[in-house]
Amino acid sequence: MSYVMPKEFASKMVDAGESKIFMATKDTLIRSYMAGAILALAAAFAVTIAVQTGDFLVASLLFPVGFCLLYLMGFDLLTGVFTLAPLAVIAKRPGCTWKGVLRNWGLVFCGNFAGAMTTAVLMAVVFTTGFSAEPNAVGQKIGSIGEARTLGYAAAGGAGLLTVFVRAVLCNWMVSTGVVAAMMSTSTSGKIMAMWMPIIVFFYLGFEHSIVNMFLFPSGIMLGGEFTWTDYFIYNEIPVVLGNLVGGLTFVGGMIYATHFRESPKRNAARNDDVVSVPAE
Repeated sequence: MSYVMPKEFASKMVDAGESKIFMATKDTLIRSYMAGAILALAAAFAVTIAVQTGDFLVASLLFPVGFCLLYLMGFDLLTGVFTLAPLAVIAKRPGCTWKGVLRNWGLVFCGNFAGAMTTAVLMAVVFTTGFSAEPNAVGQKIGSIGEARTLGYAAAGGAGLLTVFVRAVLCNWMVSTGVVAAMMSTSTSGKIMAMWMPIIVFFYLGFEHSIVNMFLFPSGIMLGGEFTWTDYFIYNEIPVVLGNLVGGLTFVGGMIYATHFRESPKRNAARNDDVVSVPAE
């Protein structure tokens, strides 16, 4: 698997965050557009499997194929840059600023949304035979998912918003772990294996991922779901984006940076003492 030690992949995380901040606008938009489109196809793939087999576990086991593919191709998800980009500022890399981080986040959000919407429109055509018929079973399922995850939260009021936020935090705890896990190996098979495991956890537990929802909810509206764009943004996308930010930056990026990238003065002092105490040969 060509395992990479934590201290080494922690440095890779900071390097990756720096590269995201300085990436050209065109490249950022293209890479994030493709990421949104591919992850949306993976979501459609997983829902199709769940409907046709009646087994959500099988769908969860196969959904990560899209995630692994887009990261191996160097594309960017908002959930990933939430974790990586701020580390370059925290590490005080030259030229890296919070303004640059916000620019990166904004561009990636726009690219992801555009990519997911493109896939949503194309799949809506497929599910309705060019909008000439009622949605098929998969299309109907996508519509029901949108209703449950907007109107259901809305009916619960503040408790519903808290729930969707927490589910989003837990989601990006797992998704960002997958992003970082890809840095734990230098082999393609090792990267895929490391990414696959946490993505299964997030998808099977039904946590809220902002980019997956950029496909499911617009698709649901186009396919006749009984909810609106306002319902989608207020009761799902906005709290989910915020929760994904907290989950990725706090529980993954922040924790790994604190314990593996930055070493405490006591640890450095202990290392220096050990070096000094080594007898000359």
